[in-house]
Amino acid sequence: MLISMRWLGRHVDLSGVDPEQLALDLTLSTAEVEGVERFAPYLSDVVVGHVLEREKHPDADKLCICKLDVGTGESLQIVCGAPNVAAGQRVAVATVGTVLPGDFKIKKSKIRGVHSVGMICSERELGLSDEHDGIWVLPGEPTTGAPVAEALGIDDWVLEIDNKSLTHRPDLWGHRGVAREVAAILDRPLLPLDTSLPELGGADPVKVLVESPACSRYIGLSIDGVGEGKTPDWMRCMLLATGQRPIDLLVDLSNFVMGDLGQPNHTFDRDQLARDGILVREAREGETLVTLDEVERKLRPADLLICSGDKAVALAGIMGGQDSKVQQGTGRLLLEVACFEPVPVRRTSARLGLRTDSSARFEKHLDPTLPLKAAGHFARLLQEFQPDVTFPASLADAGDWSDPACEVALNPDQVRRSLGVGISDEEMSALLSSIDFGVQANEKGLMVSVPSNRATKDIAIEMDLIEEVGRLYRYGNIPERHLTGALVPPPVDHRRELAESCRDLLAGGARFHETLSYSFQSDALHQMLGLDGESYVSVINPVQEGSARIRRQVLPSLLGLLEPNRRQRDEVRLFEIGKGYLPEQVSDRGEPGEVHELALVLCKARQSDTSFDEGCLARLMAVVQDLLSSLEFRELQFVAVEQAPVSWVHPVRRVELRVGSGDGACVGFVAELDPGLATPLGIDGELVSDTAVASISLDALLEQERSGGSYNPLPRYPGFKIDVAIVAPEEVPARDLSGVIEKAGKGNAKDLVVFDLFRGDQLGAGRRSLAYHLVLQSDKKTLTDKDAQSFLRRLERGLGEIGAELRS
Repeated sequence: MLISMRWLGRHVDLSGVDPEQLALDLTLSTAEVEGVERFAPYLSDVVVGHVLEREKHPDADKLCICKLDVGTGESLQIVCGAPNVAAGQRVAVATVGTVLPGDFKIKKSKIRGVHSVGMICSERELGLSDEHDGIWVLPGEPTTGAPVAEALGIDDWVLEIDNKSLTHRPDLWGHRGVAREVAAILDRPLLPLDTSLPELGGADPVKVLVESPACSRYIGLSIDGVGEGKTPDWMRCMLLATGQRPIDLLVDLSNFVMGDLGQPNHTFDRDQLARDGILVREAREGETLVTLDEVERKLRPADLLICSGDKAVALAGIMGGQDSKVQQGTGRLLLEVACFEPVPVRRTSARLGLRTDSSARFEKHLDPTLPLKAAGHFARLLQEFQPDVTFPASLADAGDWSDPACEVALNPDQVRRSLGVGISDEEMSALLSSIDFGVQANEKGLMVSVPSNRATKDIAIEMDLIEEVGRLYRYGNIPERHLTGALVPPPVDHRRELAESCRDLLAGGARFHETLSYSFQSDALHQMLGLDGESYVSVINPVQEGSARIRRQVLPSLLGLLEPNRRQRDEVRLFEIGKGYLPEQVSDRGEPGEVHELALVLCKARQSDTSFDEGCLARLMAVVQDLLSSLEFRELQFVAVEQAPVSWVHPVRRVELRVGSGDGACVGFVAELDPGLATPLGIDGELVSDTAVASISLDALLEQERSGGSYNPLPRYPGFKIDVAIVAPEEVPARDLSGVIEKAGKGNAKDLVVFDLFRGDQLGAGRRSLAYHLVLQSDKKTLTDKDAQSFLRRLERGLGEIGAELRS
């Protein structure tokens, strides 16, 4: 947002104020000023010239030769083609060496045989407007030779304020609001501004009907007797300094009032409006409107319209319509000043890609008392420029609104504690009064009356007032102090520590990729997994249609990510640590219970040749075992269960994960995905995919004891590797075979790993062969072949007890 120093000067005395220092003061107390620039610096090189003589050019009918006094003591000869140049005028002269907009440098020249040493400028050539019908004839009798900007009082400095700083300060979207802050900073009075309505006629006002709650207030003021007029130079220059292009008196006046008070407004040609007045309603399906930029806008029912009769005449809060615009010769106006709700304006503006100065302000919740002030300000300025205008009817004021002004109690002791500085009650009152807050002392402290311009989505609680006192006192004035008090370490969050450890281990050595999915569960995934029998927390306004349920488990969300991650890969390793929400476990605050879960998925294309592949289930079980062992959960068990933990896993290939002594406590499960889900999930592809899943409750893990770290010294005696193959019935679990091997080894069998799994006719029905690598190594002596043979005999006897045997 651009702020003109000269414009601010209409509201507060800025004599002796340095623009750079003011920018710094505003940054430290109000809003960040991103830059300070001089307005139209080239105007300081353009001087006032007095036309002494005007003669026709001897060789050109449309040119003339002028003699001018520019304060140098010698007259200049300039060839000019403007039809309105005449002797006696004061004009803007660019002398030789002056650089004008467009990097146009004035040089000595010879035009049709006549020497010319400068240029008499039009407004367009100076970048002040599009006016180019003739030269700019300066008003009054400014001093000859003086810089034009200085002579006309249009020299200016412009402050650029970061818009993000103003998001919650709608009062600062106009120069009056910024001037209020500047007055408080400089400890100078805010100059009065008469925004009362002029005398109004007794005729009935324009009828206004507000049908939509998106319009809280709509004011309509009828104006007659408007004639053609030129915008004053001072106003045009202020508009230019703030990035507004002057157009004509009415448009410029409308923009000036918006820039002055921060309240958008719009003028309609009253002769183009229907007799039944103004209707504020939402658009109908298929309705269109041609806006002032001559673009046809296709509207939706959520768009807010200003209508006259059944015809839309403006897109509320954004832009007026082409059919009702004020044109040359318009004498009867309707001034609209309204308050529109931010959300509808913002949505319509974003959807249409049409963001205007008006919509930018309405998006910030404007003060509903401001439209009446803006109407009075516009009317009085217009009456000042055109004394013959009249206001034939009383004011139309419609809508359902209330004054947001409020009272907030302020405890001075709390202010001193929060800011850490001993500000007196009187100083607090003075600081708040400097920005138009009312302050009344009582037995409990101070009662502060917050004006409507600050109570609008801004000041509401005591801490807001403390912030106001702090920034007006200046945070830089608060002395620096070292921290005092005991440094108490924060409590350890064991759940977070456990989650971080899982992340490190899985993303590191296990080569898994972490996902972060939404808590919302799609209807498609819900139906695919057959979860209709479970209750869910649902949201009223889902971010995406068909995703109103909030998940109970994290694992289904991970399954939904398999298909996009499976593309062009033979293997996918994913994990996610997140929350599930259980409506049946309601907290004391009435919120659904939260469960913390580690979910893992391992998906791999099955081997197309005859080489050994232990399968994703066995591999994922190994990953889970390594993970929990690394986390120092030592007593781990994989227990086959008859009842599936969830409905969408394999009917047989599933195990329960238990931790702890004895039977242990169930902390999750590892299972193979139901093969029937491969196609619906999109993970079948050209090769059949083998998919294993795991779900581990972090809450249950935290309840289990850990063994703590231990140190095993390096072995003193060498060991040797040995391979054994065991044929066993299918119903004998692999963990029983491992147990027999470890028992036969008498503590010397180490690093046990399955490296082959075989099924075939030669083994017989219902039997399988498992081959193991192991290391025989003792902590007391070097083992020999005799020890190995003894181990094999013990192993053979132990296997026979469970119906298994060594494979020859």
